[in-house]
Amino acid sequence: MEQHATATSPAVITGGARGLGYSLASALAATGTSVALLDVLPEVSDSATRLADEHGVSAVGLRVDVTDQAAVAAAFAEAADQLGTPRTLITAAGITAWNDSVDVSAEEWRRVMSVNLDGTFFASQAFARSLLRDGLTGSAVLVASMSGSIVNVPQFQASYNASKAAVAHLAKSLAVEWAPSGIRVNSISPGYFLSDMTRQFTEANPELARDWIARIPAGRMGEPADLHGLVLFLASAASTYITGQDLIIDGGYTAI
Repeated sequence: MEQHATATSPAVITGGARGLGYSLASALAATGTSVALLDVLPEVSDSATRLADEHGVSAVGLRVDVTDQAAVAAAFAEAADQLGTPRTLITAAGITAWNDSVDVSAEEWRRVMSVNLDGTFFASQAFARSLLRDGLTGSAVLVASMSGSIVNVPQFQASYNASKAAVAHLAKSLAVEWAPSGIRVNSISPGYFLSDMTRQFTEANPELARDWIARIPAGRMGEPADLHGLVLFLASAASTYITGQDLIIDGGYTAI
């Protein structure tokens, strides 16, 4: 069995059409890694084309709903056909909902859980199946959140917090289960990051943005590039003895 993936081994990024997912895919592509972007958004194909043009790598964009287990499995099979068996997985697909918990509908609760937790599991499952089938090792980086460790204020988002806590524990559970096969699973837990959508929100709600920043010891929100080094490290041979960990990257927010 191979000990680790090479720098150019294929990667799959869920939620890769835009935001943090696209940013992380771009960081991988910059190292020569071919990438498959999975996203429910129709622009995922255009995003893949842009990555290929910017970095000179093979890239494919596959439109898929990560809450559909069969569709996720089919997307991984297509990615493998076009690029080779993926050796790196990043699960960046996720949604949030803000609401008083007494007012949350069953549909809203299940939607957040389905995308954030079910989608992460289905992608991890398809990733591991292909590696086990081909006798390969790999690294999965599940995107959790500092919200899985603390309760954000002043907004109320119990469904999001609970789903991200579950993602972090899912990573630990899968890491222990798959470690004998050489498949590593870790989670990263970003704090407040200026993704495309977050930036639009903070510009429209400057008072809330100031409140968030006041609580961050680093004095600023994270930029997408602040995640690149950590994710590239976890995807590389430099971290082959790291698995089952949740790594918080939040400018010190959870330290106080």
